[in-house]
Amino acid sequence: MTPERLWGVFLAYLAILALQRVVELALSRRNFERLRARGARESGQHQFPWFVLLHAGYPVMLALEIRAGALPNAAWPGWLALWLAAQALRIAAIHALGERWNVRIVVVPGEPLVTRGIYRWLRHPNYLAVVLEFIAAPMCFGAWLTAIVCSAANAALLAVRIPAEERALREAAGG
Repeated sequence: MTPERLWGVFLAYLAILALQRVVELALSRRNFERLRARGARESGQHQFPWFVLLHAGYPVMLALEIRAGALPNAAWPGWLALWLAAQALRIAAIHALGERWNVRIVVVPGEPLVTRGIYRWLRHPNYLAVVLEFIAAPMCFGAWLTAIVCSAANAALLAVRIPAEERALREAAGG
């Protein structure tokens, strides 16, 4: 693939990513208002700006690495399949949580954990989707440095966020 064609594919990916994030943020905001009307509490607010920074910096780093000469290898179809699986996982998580899905840690006291849909098998499918995305999408373009750096940053953030979310869910359930 020529660098010009690769850049075109990257721009198409960037448009899809931007649209996806805008829709998710709008859905999250709508859900937050609905949950707040039911007495929801937010936890871990101090963590959120770090996630915003990571998710905003990721496409910039990816663009820089592609411009510096990253090129996909023969494994790119497998990486694309993994990225598509991550999208399906995220959609399944959003669907199962319904109006309880949010980009922030927001819980309504007294509501039970969601155990339907993908949550029957996975505790944090949305986080797994992001983990897979931060590996698969950059590797589609041969951008291994972006995959490593963003995955490591995401792992560090999730190491704080998941325990905070688990704590919030336990407290909301009264335990």
